[in-house]
Amino acid sequence: MVIKHVALDIVCGITSTLPKNEVPEIAFAGKSNVGKSSLINALMNRKALARTSASPGKTQTINFYNVNHEMYLVDLPGYGYAKVSQSVKEQWGKLIERYLHQSKQLKAVFLLIDIRHDPSENDRTMYDWIVHNGYQPIIIATKADKLKRSQVAKHVKAVKTGLNLLPGTRVIPFSAQTKQGREEIWALAEELLFGPKEDQTEGES
Repeated sequence: MVIKHVALDIVCGITSTLPKNEVPEIAFAGKSNVGKSSLINALMNRKALARTSASPGKTQTINFYNVNHEMYLVDLPGYGYAKVSQSVKEQWGKLIERYLHQSKQLKAVFLLIDIRHDPSENDRTMYDWIVHNGYQPIIIATKADKLKRSQVAKHVKAVKTGLNLLPGTRVIPFSAQTKQGREEIWALAEELLFGPKEDQTEGES
């Protein structure tokens, strides 16, 4: 993916009317300190388009990032560690559920899990919730640079086991620091949005 244009186009809060976009969308979900903003910045080759913070719960809205006027990356509110009341968390949950139900352009949901730790109860709940809403999430195992290379496969297996993933679910180790996994995520996103690239070997016997 060659990024020619990127901008934060739409911000939706708890009481907002969700947009009826005409281009396809890919959404990113994950708990509050898992690195969603860092992932989005890395995907779009920007340092601070999505705001990162040492304080979990920075993303309290649904943010729609316009990429090349042909797709949206959608950053969903983080869950789990935000220091807000239970009632506010429930409102965020309803906002996410409303989006999953109402969006006509949502093609895929990526769920971010910290590769260093076994999935939490919140992670498992979110995974099951996304599946219940009719999507098969792709798992992005973030912060892979924090592990030794020899440890990655073991921790990926722990993520698969901890979430009780459906057979065939993709798990992509990712690092915002080293950009590991960036090209794989983009390749998968483009395939989901626009279909597989034409066979380059056409005409060969």
